[in-house]
Amino acid sequence: MARNRFDGIELACVSALLLALGFGAGRHFVLNYHDTFISPRDTQWLRDRYGPDKYSENAEEWIIRDFFQDARDGTFVDIGSADARVGSNTYLLESQLGWSGIAVDALGEYAPSYAKLRPRTKFFSLFVSDHSDAKATMYVSRRYEQYSSATRDFTSQYTPADLAAREVPTVTLDDLLPRAGVTKIDFLSMDIELSEPKALAAFDLRRYAPRLVCIEAHPETRQFILDYFTARGYTVVGKYLRLDTINLWFAPLSAS
Repeated sequence: MARNRFDGIELACVSALLLALGFGAGRHFVLNYHDTFISPRDTQWLRDRYGPDKYSENAEEWIIRDFFQDARDGTFVDIGSADARVGSNTYLLESQLGWSGIAVDALGEYAPSYAKLRPRTKFFSLFVSDHSDAKATMYVSRRYEQYSSATRDFTSQYTPADLAAREVPTVTLDDLLPRAGVTKIDFLSMDIELSEPKALAAFDLRRYAPRLVCIEAHPETRQFILDYFTARGYTVVGKYLRLDTINLWFAPLSAS
């Protein structure tokens, strides 16, 4: 696959800045990018190069394409994948660039869309957590399934009067990936509404060493996520900091 084309000096500078601010250094300074305004001018170059159409909810698809330079035949792992096409970070990778991988979502309602549209993706209806073969309670919004979470307060802030509790089986990534035949990961996407720390706790990041990670980072989980990846030799990709207020993007520091 094509070599990453981000600047190693840029990565090192961003890492130093984050450490200076306290990220990954034992302090708990949380910068809430969700409240940061993104100027259309910041993402215009992505739109010009890869748009204007996209399947992802925001600029995620364009960022992925830019990082990998539209390389073909990669492997993805999509946790909290939701619909096979609408709002998907990985649909274009499979449908136009020949990638393959696995998609995991606690809501089994998404399975038919993968069976119909994603022949190169193995779909699993499971809740990724820090223990396998247990049960997790999901609070499902009937109107806005994308906000379903294992944290009731999180889901209820969007649809307080429209929740249904549902028990779903759990699995760890370290158990699921070998079962699914995954031996390497080029791109890891994770969006599981405050459950990211539990999913990461049972994931051998060094073993699978994804080349790019896109992980949703709400204020409640952002510091944990920054500490987790920093401690394992990953750094925030500074090139994309101003382009995405919802997710954090990580790559191995050694890639520079």
